[in-house]
Amino acid sequence: MIAVIQRVTSARVDVDNQTIAEIGQGILALVGIEKEDGKKQCDRLLQRLIGYRIFADADGKMNLGLKDIQGGLLLVPQFTLVADTSQGMRPGFSSAASPAHGERMFTELCQHAVEQYPIVEKGKFSADMQVRLVNDGPATFYLRCD
Repeated sequence: MIAVIQRVTSARVDVDNQTIAEIGQGILALVGIEKEDGKKQCDRLLQRLIGYRIFADADGKMNLGLKDIQGGLLLVPQFTLVADTSQGMRPGFSSAASPAHGERMFTELCQHAVEQYPIVEKGKFSADMQVRLVNDGPATFYLRCD
């Protein structure tokens, strides 16, 4: 499971010109799911999302996690993150989860997130989404949970 996370001051997801998810300060996580991903990867990614220390403390150091600042977590499924871009001029998706497996894993990730953290919003699996954000920093990180 792969996530590109961005520290944001605000973020939202629109589908069909309707806002379906929105947070203030927090983390926007674009989530890619691979064929072999299961409960282990889902649990590990969620642990890292909630605890990853990317917010500034009183000294300006990245020592605080999402729980510390009581920020929002916006989870957005992002199929293209698992693309193989090592060759040629077109991405390959042979490592991507099937749509059914990907949706199952994304749903599980969202359900577990809501159980463990009070401020969770989510995008819509396989929808044409417009994601708007204000990246704080900018601060963007790549997480991989094998």
